Amino acid sequence: MITAGIVGGTGYTGVELLRLLAGHPQVTLEVITSRVQAGQPVSAIYPNLRGHLDLAFSEPDPAALGACDVVFFATPNGTAMEMAPGLIERGARVIDLGADFRIRDLDVWSQWYGMTHQCPELAAEAIYGLPERHREAIRGARLVANPGCYPTAVQLGLIPLLETGAVDTSNIVADAKSGASGAGRQPRQHTLLCEAGENFHAYGASGHRHLPEIRQGLMEAAGGEVGLTFVPHLVPMVRGIHATLYARLHDPATDLQALYEQRFADEPFVDVLPPGSHPETRTVRGSNMVRIAVHRPAGGDMALVLAVEDNLVKGAAGQAVQNMNLMFDLPEVMGLQGIPVLP
Repeated sequence: MITAGIVGGTGYTGVELLRLLAGHPQVTLEVITSRVQAGQPVSAIYPNLRGHLDLAFSEPDPAALGACDVVFFATPNGTAMEMAPGLIERGARVIDLGADFRIRDLDVWSQWYGMTHQCPELAAEAIYGLPERHREAIRGARLVANPGCYPTAVQLGLIPLLETGAVDTSNIVADAKSGASGAGRQPRQHTLLCEAGENFHAYGASGHRHLPEIRQGLMEAAGGEVGLTFVPHLVPMVRGIHATLYARLHDPATDLQALYEQRFADEPFVDVLPPGSHPETRTVRGSNMVRIAVHRPAGGDMALVLAVEDNLVKGAAGQAVQNMNLMFDLPEVMGLQGIPVLP
């Protein structure tokens, strides 16, 4: 059995991670930390886990965490980079669901996250945890940077086009929408029911902190520069991301359906839908699946890609468990085969 610890188990990502790991047949949860809720049973904060998890929150203890096989960080940005070096020295492997290790250029990271990086050596070692691109590197990693929610949907939606050089990379557009859980559990005015309900708006249009992460992944897939316009939106639902992606084809005769079916044929968590489909966020709710459909509007030269995911699962906790499975040589789908909840 794999022993696991979670640092920061009280947010939406943390509880989703708890839900998945509590049902994982090869994982024993040993430590769940929260300074605010220390001493409280997990089921008192999250009653959906009652009868499934008999643990209490505790103060972060490097010795207890370092004794685990794997430690997940579901914490605000800046926390993992302070604790990860000591845990790795003790022999634990680390999966950070935050942004501390996602961006390789630490000057760019500091620009977007407003702080100086504390452990550049580990940042250089970290493997970006998108299995569909870095599966073999993840297997041997000591530290995995779990991708962000928007970056997962956008990259998976565009990778087949970029890897094959099928599109003009100078002007790609990613128009993405997310449910309110993507903003976290801390109260914020824009996610209050009276603010978010019956409302729909863009944000971060002049620059969003996921932009450099997405661009980094797309440039890697394309093997060169990528011009990207990324605009996120908040929609009045709890969970789910819908990304609508636009790129101009070099050859309008490109068989997009075949391209995507071939690229993702062996990917357990990417579902390429039949021609003419329009994926819905409700079809992935609670699951680790990304569903993708491709179109060529009016038979023109524009590739239109639609991608949906659950931002808390494939966009966060589920992908972290997928990465853990790879790191410990378990079946990649273990603990992640639940059927999406509908309606």
